[in-house]
Amino acid sequence: MQVRSRSEIASLAEAYALLGLTGPTDAEALGAAFRRAAKAARPDAPGGDAARFRRVIAAFRLIQGQGAPRPALAAPRQRSTPKPVVVIDPQRALTGGVVDVRMERRSLRLTVPAGLRTGEHIRLKEGGADSSDVYLPVLIRASDGLICMGDDLYMTYAASPRILRDGGRLDIETHAGIRSAWVARGLTQPIRLRLKDLGLPARGARPQGHLFVTLVEAEDIPSAAEDLLARFTRVWTPERMAA
Repeated sequence: MQVRSRSEIASLAEAYALLGLTGPTDAEALGAAFRRAAKAARPDAPGGDAARFRRVIAAFRLIQGQGAPRPALAAPRQRSTPKPVVVIDPQRALTGGVVDVRMERRSLRLTVPAGLRTGEHIRLKEGGADSSDVYLPVLIRASDGLICMGDDLYMTYAASPRILRDGGRLDIETHAGIRSAWVARGLTQPIRLRLKDLGLPARGARPQGHLFVTLVEAEDIPSAAEDLLARFTRVWTPERMAA
């Protein structure tokens, strides 16, 4: 099994986002956030993923390596209102769109560009109470079977036991439509395919991402011949055959 290095975590901001945090916190809150994220990402848990589990651990270690913030000894000060997080789904990260955000009793409708990454910020020009610019952090939350990590997207796809065992061509339904991929024979499971350039679009210094598809076994997946027959039956109705 290949162990991924912590260098895959692009920044502290991305590490905090992977744990569901918006910034530095105390050791107790950090530990609680790590336990929640690790439990949700465990490969043996429903919806879990081995790659995401490793990244959660790497994010926790990266934050730990920076040292937990020490409590200030100065007199207590008034807490400022925390900035809201702009939460979007992977599809909106791919194409951009409109998102509603609640900020200081105000409802804001923001237009976000395509290609945003978790940990980046959206600037609200003169959005502060003192007319200063406000920068809101972005979090891409998993949705509709898509998980976003860095530049790349991840999903699972059901394949027949024959394909997983003997290999062959596989048509995969992705967010960009059906894409064909070739599965080599004798691969060690779990099998992960890379669909090039189907991740987040290039933006600024960030490159075009890819889509990684983990194949899972499903007994009720039809064979290629059965699939072609089903498509033919849907198109060639008795009325068309009579014509």
